Amino acid sequence: MEINHPETQAEVEAIFAAYETALLANDNATLLSMFLDNAATVRYGVNEVQHGFGEITAFRKSQEPFTRRLEKTVITTYGRDFATASTLFLRPDLPGEIGRQMQTWVRTDDGWKVAAAHVSMMPDPAHQT
Repeated sequence: MEINHPETQAEVEAIFAAYETALLANDNATLLSMFLDNAATVRYGVNEVQHGFGEITAFRKSQEPFTRRLEKTVITTYGRDFATASTLFLRPDLPGEIGRQMQTWVRTDDGWKVAAAHVSMMPDPAHQT
């Protein structure tokens, strides 16, 4: 298995950037098109849990726009059909905290889709006394 095949990595970097753009625009239609429409798709959020595409859809409908800045994003591909995206993020509305996001991306007949995601917050070690 080839790790970080250049063309595959570039594809996932592009779809991850498109996901971030849609997220910050609160573009739910685009975001939902990026999730695998399957009962096995899982998203664990900061304060919620969604099992299945239906629960993810209901969650997205309730979200308000926000801003954030990404740091230390790492995209790793495994072969040509599987990848992970890991990033840290800072939100101005959550001072003193740092967010962590991980996504599992899989190539489907309809393009790259998120099959699993986890978002969490923790105290920012850079702001600890």
